[in-house]
Amino acid sequence: MSQSLEVHHHDPAGDGGEPRGDGGAAQPVFFYDLASPDCYLAAERVVDILGVVPEWEPVLLEDLPGAGSLEAFRCATERDIWQQEAERRAAAQGVQPLRWPPDWPADSRLAMRVATSAKQIGRGVAFSLAAFRQAFAAGRDLSEPDSVVIAAAACEMHPAAVLRASTLRTVRAGLEAANARAASLGVTALPAVQVGEAVFEGPDAPERAAASGVVA
Repeated sequence: MSQSLEVHHHDPAGDGGEPRGDGGAAQPVFFYDLASPDCYLAAERVVDILGVVPEWEPVLLEDLPGAGSLEAFRCATERDIWQQEAERRAAAQGVQPLRWPPDWPADSRLAMRVATSAKQIGRGVAFSLAAFRQAFAAGRDLSEPDSVVIAAAACEMHPAAVLRASTLRTVRAGLEAANARAASLGVTALPAVQVGEAVFEGPDAPERAAASGVVA
């Protein structure tokens, strides 16, 4: 997971964003992967920092062109450095101490497909927050269906329906489309926040997006 802190500018035409009904200002977009502790920490504060509710867009970091592979963080040294940095940021944010899932980072594809399905039925934020908390507050492995089902139950999504939805072609296509959207904006690190024509990446993306003065 890349730590780069960058700002990209792009042509917003065709980026998939839906305009707000308050004069045409574009709704900010929050890109995240449920495997990332930095995305978890950003998710817990992004609304307060931006002052508006962004669109939550689940994307798979490993499928973004130019993004770092999670495989690097399976090396003990790299993992320890990443965890120490994330724990420092969590303490600074006032979040309870992180609990790490076994064998982190786990494969988040199942959880991300469920997040995509949840977004399609209007429960994307609720499910994603519940899943993040299962992973980094409870230390559960989101590659395991039971952990995903627990997160889904917390926002009243039926377990059988959740697992069935994760196999649907439309859900897989939705996640692929989200990745394509992020890639078209030049996103290579998560979390990322798109505001208007700018995309901010890295652990402090919400703060830099808010400081840009573009958020309505």
